[in-house]
Amino acid sequence: MRGYFAIGIWHGKHAVNLGTLWRSAQGFGAAFVFTIGRRYKKQCSDTMAAVKHLPLLHFESLADLYAHLPYNCQLVGVELCETAGSLLSFEHPERCAYLLGAEDHGLSPETLGECHSIVRIPDVGSLNVAVAGSIVMFHRTWSRHQGQKEI
Repeated sequence: MRGYFAIGIWHGKHAVNLGTLWRSAQGFGAAFVFTIGRRYKKQCSDTMAAVKHLPLLHFESLADLYAHLPYNCQLVGVELCETAGSLLSFEHPERCAYLLGAEDHGLSPETLGECHSIVRIPDVGSLNVAVAGSIVMFHRTWSRHQGQKEI
């Protein structure tokens, strides 16, 4: 499969959510996991030892992330908002970084304005950030394998 993806949390509140997202990202084949402006204490919630196999990068701000994203990597915001398109019809970019909002207040309007695309998981209310990220990664994997062998 061509391309790559990364997934991260903007101003995440709870380390356990990052650990769960990290574990899922390893299973779905992410290139790296990242945080922007972390608010949590460093602690291990990684039960699969993803730290040994999948890089975790920390960025101080969105500008810092953009300065370090690989060439031609699109930023895709995942948020419950009116401007977001449905994940079900979303065509995942070949190279992208998915950005999830914090557990308590989501992505800021300024951050959403910097995203190339914004998607939402339809027909559900608010989800845990790690669960939402796992659904997005599953949809990417599933949609990119359509027409190929079953995943």
